[in-house]
Amino acid sequence: MESNTHLAISASLVGEVVEIKPGQAVARLKTRPEMAADESGLLHGGFTFGLADYAAMLAVNDPLVVLGGADVRFLAAVRCGEELLATAHLETQDGKKHRVRCFVESCGKRVFEGTFTCFVLDKPLLA
Repeated sequence: MESNTHLAISASLVGEVVEIKPGQAVARLKTRPEMAADESGLLHGGFTFGLADYAAMLAVNDPLVVLGGADVRFLAAVRCGEELLATAHLETQDGKKHRVRCFVESCGKRVFEGTFTCFVLDKPLLA
């Protein structure tokens, strides 16, 4: 299955598609030194969140899906240079509203988890 959403997104900033199935998606982000938040190489959490958000959008996989809200937890620190893997699955759908659960792992350890509330719009948001 191919991606139908977020086609212009930068794989170097929010990840690349690994797999898409109906209601499920996996995306990967190879982190880089310029993503560091400090001199120790701590990855800025926005990159982890961005990957998870992207995986959630891919799980819905509609050209007009947007993020409405998120309830997330950062579980462990990530060092720049590590590869992140996000797995997302659709939990519920009620009309245009979709709830997607997502987990992000690094080096076999869960570093992030969250539930994303996504909406499929009738027309592009900036149309």
